[in-house]
Amino acid sequence: MQAISTQKFVRIAPRKLRLIADMVRGKSVSEVLEALPFVRKDAVKPVEKVIKSASANAKVKGANPAELVISKIEISEGPRLKRFRPVSRGQAHGYVRAMSHIKVVVTTKSEARNPKSEIKTENTKINKKKEGEK
Repeated sequence: MQAISTQKFVRIAPRKLRLIADMVRGKSVSEVLEALPFVRKDAVKPVEKVIKSASANAKVKGANPAELVISKIEISEGPRLKRFRPVSRGQAHGYVRAMSHIKVVVTTKSEARNPKSEIKTENTKINKKKEGEK
């Protein structure tokens, strides 16, 4: 059984969120929720919120919360806010405020697949195609 939760337009850059996403990918939900409060990054709060939401969605569907595993977590780029800061001599320097979209897919341990093995098989298929083309 899968449960999905998304959070859009989070006002944190995707690069910062991906550090946390890489840390929690493939681990059990209970283990992650115990460890995240000790990570000293501001990006932990929105990721933790989405994981809790996905866990609650799975619980509503009838899954045992102790058996849940984060099978997939995606951090994608959202829109960018263009801003400027006034500087000397009447000039302005522009900068960009990035937003992110977070998507978490939670499954039970029996249905969870190993994401590392999928990546290896995909890469070997791609490498074989490239070798055949040469």
